[in-house]
Amino acid sequence: MATQTTPTSPAAWRPDITEYLPGDAIPEALILTHAIVAGSIEGDEPAVRVPFVADDGAAAIVAEGASIAESDQGYDEAIVQTVKVAKLTKHSYETLAQPEAARLIIDSLTRSVTRKANAAFLGNASGPTGLLNYAGITDGGVIGDNLDALVDAIADIETAGGTATNIIAAPDAWASLSKLKDEDTSNRSLIGAGTESATRSLLSVPVTVTPDMTAGKLLVIDRNDIVAAVSKVRVDRSDQAYFSSDSIAVRVIFRLGWDVMHPNRLARLSMPVSGS
Repeated sequence: MATQTTPTSPAAWRPDITEYLPGDAIPEALILTHAIVAGSIEGDEPAVRVPFVADDGAAAIVAEGASIAESDQGYDEAIVQTVKVAKLTKHSYETLAQPEAARLIIDSLTRSVTRKANAAFLGNASGPTGLLNYAGITDGGVIGDNLDALVDAIADIETAGGTATNIIAAPDAWASLSKLKDEDTSNRSLIGAGTESATRSLLSVPVTVTPDMTAGKLLVIDRNDIVAAVSKVRVDRSDQAYFSSDSIAVRVIFRLGWDVMHPNRLARLSMPVSGS
């Protein structure tokens, strides 16, 4: 008995549009692990509105029996609108009919979408603004031959009421950090040889190294202050547009957006790297 496969099945048995949860389709998207996803929306205009208390106000010590004075709190909202990240490719029918071809093509498309989404999340100039460029972010300066600047940046985040939950680093910045020595005459790495644990960390804060970070940059964040909205990942295929050439269009679409509630709970640092 012949094995039934999608290339030989009627169209109803191989739907053209498939949706996947972002965590399954693009697990390396930074927005999924470095922000709090508050909702899912479609379209450039709709927004997720998240209320938050911007200022707790001041409590006071009150004598027994004395009246308690009222104090104000500051209320605000995070407004998250999304942008569409998309990738479209054209393939001959014969190409997609090859074993494993469809999987390899989809994997390539999702990697491309992930890279673009990460680059926007970190470095977008506007609409929405990437984390590195947010107004009010703490400028931690340049890391020299020790980690003092990083210690100060984390202290600034904590002073602002946050907690440093993650560090995002460019590969060259992480490489330069790894080359710092604990003494002038020593070959021992200041941050460890990297063989003790599979998890990268600095000052007990987990580190994510990504090529989508601007060269020579590090970002210390409190992920609880970054609110996000994402869509499901849509994988579409169609033979309509390229019908005359017996070709098939394959498309991947993902929407994402974010806002920062307290920008001073993020800190941007630079690391001198080779060639800079």
